[in-house]
Amino acid sequence: MPAATGVALLVATRDIMATSCRDRATRRRLQLRIGRVAALLLAVLSSAARTDAASFSVNPTQIGLSAKVTSALVTVRNESDEPLRFQLSMFAWSQSLKGEMQLTPTKDVVFFPTLLTLAPKEERKIRVGAVTPPGTVEKTYRLFVEELPPPDKPGQTGVRVLTRMGIPIFLEPATKDGQARLADLGLQKGTFTFRLANAGTVHFTPQSIRVRALDAAGALVLDKKIDAWYILAGTEREYEVVVPKPDCSRVASFVVDIQIEKTNLTERLQAPGGACGG
Repeated sequence: MPAATGVALLVATRDIMATSCRDRATRRRLQLRIGRVAALLLAVLSSAARTDAASFSVNPTQIGLSAKVTSALVTVRNESDEPLRFQLSMFAWSQSLKGEMQLTPTKDVVFFPTLLTLAPKEERKIRVGAVTPPGTVEKTYRLFVEELPPPDKPGQTGVRVLTRMGIPIFLEPATKDGQARLADLGLQKGTFTFRLANAGTVHFTPQSIRVRALDAAGALVLDKKIDAWYILAGTEREYEVVVPKPDCSRVASFVVDIQIEKTNLTERLQAPGGACGG
């Protein structure tokens, strides 16, 4: 009996907030990347191959817990026409200065079950509960729902796309206070940098981040919109914008505009010598 020659490809999604325009754009880019990787893998297979991408949904896509609401239910549904297997895991979630997700296994939040198999169109509810008390600052976690490879089938070929969804969980503090600060604007060798800090007790997500480079007359040299993501409580994020070499000598100043709900942050950095050196 011939062995299965299928290839399993795991795709880790950073976020699944379906209501966010930014995340819809991210998912579209992710789908394009999946297609490119799958096409590359298919090209190196010696025989004709078929690309399979199973489908499932998770609801809700974000969980808020507090001293009063200590548990929630998450529904995982198999939207496909074949059985699917899943593994669930929980991590404490923090971020680096560059915005990378940092994950540490935790038992602060528990869930059941850790493994499940869903028949076609079947759904299952997962109970999630906090066993640690809220703190003075919001605590953040991620519940990952990871699709497992199906059992090998004799003679099966192709690329199987496996999805790993991360659901953000926020354990609210007793007092919620949002404090965003835009600071540390700098310029070095054609690269403009700045930091967005969260000095509050809860996370926020900027609606927009825009950087403009202007010449001495105020005319636009560069207009850059930056993808925004969570800024967790007590953390800060550093951003950078590289000015193209043909334009850097024309730059006389930079303007950063950040919109966070009803708050607008604006800062300016003068660059009288241009943006090329320094």
